[in-house]
Amino acid sequence: MLTRRHIRVKVMQSLYAFNQAKPDRIEVEEKFLKKSMEDMYDLFLLQLALLVEIKNKAKDYLDIVQKKRLATSDDRNPNYKFTQNRVIELLEQNEYFQEILEDRKLHHWKKDDEYVNILWNEVKESQYYHDYTQTRTSSFQEDKDFLISIFKEIIAPNPKLYDYIEDKKLTWLDDFPIVNTSIVKSIQKVKEKNPYMAIPRLFKNQEDQEFALDLFRKTLLNRASYENDIVSKTPKWDKERIAEIDRILLDMSVCEFLKFPSIPVKVTINESIEIAKEYSTNKSSIFINGVLDKLSKEYQENGKLNKIGRGLM
Repeated sequence: MLTRRHIRVKVMQSLYAFNQAKPDRIEVEEKFLKKSMEDMYDLFLLQLALLVEIKNKAKDYLDIVQKKRLATSDDRNPNYKFTQNRVIELLEQNEYFQEILEDRKLHHWKKDDEYVNILWNEVKESQYYHDYTQTRTSSFQEDKDFLISIFKEIIAPNPKLYDYIEDKKLTWLDDFPIVNTSIVKSIQKVKEKNPYMAIPRLFKNQEDQEFALDLFRKTLLNRASYENDIVSKTPKWDKERIAEIDRILLDMSVCEFLKFPSIPVKVTINESIEIAKEYSTNKSSIFINGVLDKLSKEYQENGKLNKIGRGLM
């Protein structure tokens, strides 16, 4: 689930936290880094589980409506199309998904089902739901498109859900947009010919998991020498005038230049620029691009770059 960019953001956040707290041991912040990544995965799983719970709430509602004393003909014959949405059914049928929710004790929506009620009511009153339930059958693609629409337009932007996420875990606020994007991508990948909704692992492979801790530790242990190189390329900038996030991204980038031979220079620069656009000042991406471009060329001339493979420059 975590891409290399997500990992870099988590490392950046942990380095920032380290600078603020100044713990006695690196291991303390490494634990924070590991936990923040695990917490992000929990949020991803919870957001998927929320779709199932909203569907369950819809079924409860329709069952009650059907049994009303003064039920109309529509009430007696409600449209259960949403409760039979095949993408949600795939989630419910995924044994790994159910097991991991249980193993990680992710029962939030059972305890706090008022938020499920709020979201179901908004879905029910939406134009998306009205259009979707004009018929009682649908194609697999229609089920998928409807689910993506209500997630993107109703569930993810809901302010009460956002407040709930903030109250539960402060670090989830930064994770929320990334997680929601991952949810949409996961739904988009489901195909009718291969009707199985794969639940991604936290890390794509062991290499990515090691990358997170390696980048954090190597940046932290070598940042004094990195910052000397950085300052030499910013003669008009006092070290203290550089935004802290920019300094951290520059340190991380130099670390990737010198300590990670399999990562292309262009990838490192581009990733730092994109993260700076989202997390730092308006001019940070231009500043970072200029400094890293100068440093990479100097390292190449001095023979400090030791990149492996074709096209890594």
